[in-house]
Amino acid sequence: MNRHTTALIVASGLLLTGCTQTDDQAPEQKPADPTAAVLKVARDYQTAALARDWRTACPLRSARMLHGSVEDCIKANTLDDDDPSPTPTAEDGEPDPSPTVDIAEPPRYADGSTPHPQATRSRTPGEAERADTGPVVASDAVTVPATPKHPAGYGVLITYTVQWPGKPATTARRALRVVQESGTWVVDQLEDVETDVSTALSGG
Repeated sequence: MNRHTTALIVASGLLLTGCTQTDDQAPEQKPADPTAAVLKVARDYQTAALARDWRTACPLRSARMLHGSVEDCIKANTLDDDDPSPTPTAEDGEPDPSPTVDIAEPPRYADGSTPHPQATRSRTPGEAERADTGPVVASDAVTVPATPKHPAGYGVLITYTVQWPGKPATTARRALRVVQESGTWVVDQLEDVETDVSTALSGG
């Protein structure tokens, strides 16, 4: 075997070895789809907020919505059982306007929204009437761009039924902006939905 033939054999072997190593390498890992995690956070947050379970809901808020620490959030949203007429607080961390009451309709705020409904329980004299709410359904997770107040993230459509005593049930539709903060998915914005999720979250 001459020197030229030996060189060709060695070169061919190197090429085959290189191809084999490339084939054995693991394929590039694709980023995990966050949809399931985003939907769970939105559903868990809204379920806890409706039940006024702020020890569950507050840790699922972004720093912007907390307006302080988690404990500050819990304290600000926990009803004082000794106060027969507690001041309503807003789920999005902003002060709610004073409610106006229509005798023929459920209590409503000046902006047309109703106080955040809760599951009905035995009421003490003077305690505000509350609505029954159905299971929270989270769907339609879509990407939403950043706004001047909120980072980019995912918009989730939340629906649940609301039934005030003696009234027919209605369906509430809300949009929640879920963003990643320090590696964790949290709720940064919530709005009532009149058209679609992206439009509802475009302001605020």
